[in-house]
Amino acid sequence: MDDIKVATAQFEHKSADKAYNLSVIDALSHKAAKNGAKMVVFHECSITGYTFARKLSREQMLDLAEHIPEGPSIRKLTQIASGRNIIVCAGLFEKDDAGNLYKAYVCVDHTGVLANYRKLHPFINPYLTPGDAYCVFDVHGWKIGILICYDNNIIENVRATKLLGADILLMPHVTMCTPSPRPGAGFVDPELWYNKDKNKLQEEFNGLKGRQWLMKWLPARAYDNALYCIFSNPIGMDDDQLRNGCSMILDPFGDVLAECTELGNDVVTATLTGEKLQQAGGTRYLKARRPSLYKDIIGADHASVQAVSWMSL
Repeated sequence: MDDIKVATAQFEHKSADKAYNLSVIDALSHKAAKNGAKMVVFHECSITGYTFARKLSREQMLDLAEHIPEGPSIRKLTQIASGRNIIVCAGLFEKDDAGNLYKAYVCVDHTGVLANYRKLHPFINPYLTPGDAYCVFDVHGWKIGILICYDNNIIENVRATKLLGADILLMPHVTMCTPSPRPGAGFVDPELWYNKDKNKLQEEFNGLKGRQWLMKWLPARAYDNALYCIFSNPIGMDDDQLRNGCSMILDPFGDVLAECTELGNDVVTATLTGEKLQQAGGTRYLKARRPSLYKDIIGADHASVQAVSWMSL
């Protein structure tokens, strides 16, 4: 496979303002393309906004959601991809003809939708239906997989996507700076953002509420599975809560190749090479597996526990 240059982005979205959010996606896609990227990755629900949806009724969700691939946001993404000569990956709420609602993530080029993935573990709104399939598709000779936010915390999802052939995993999120039982977790005071207290923001964003937590597990997903991971996360206000960005690209050794460090909208690029996939320890571990020992354990039924969101409290 040939080397490929990719980008990850972060920006402050506006709740339910698709036109604004798509305008920022356009601008950052243009910047990524100018820097040579063939694909740019935006965060979960980057088109629609995210956390405000916890307050919406079923009827309001249906009004916000769109059909894929014929919805207006998909048409706009296709225009952006065509005009900027780049594959654009972004998220929104989807509805089908039966009235089911999904958390969707699409990858679009000048021809339209290359892939549409539905989040397996949605929880921001009670009317969302979980997806029931993994997604792996081809881009410029590379196999691309998608898992949205909480999907990545269920480690079997990452391994399954790798076993389906993925070389690169897209990891769109809206995460961090949230309450949790883990040590050091919690909200970051929005006043720091409004007052542009850069020193305190960096301290909070890079500490245990933010980046330090992320780095406890994100490199392991890349390393254990010999995957390039493209993580995207919003920065700034998400409804009434503050997000810290830290969008980044990791290689199959778990090393960070590029990271957004601006306290605002940003996009960074990195070049991915096939050589690292073969060199990475995760490739050896995959070949050393003995599925007969644990296939019945891993595949056994259990009492499923749906994620309980702090945002619903």
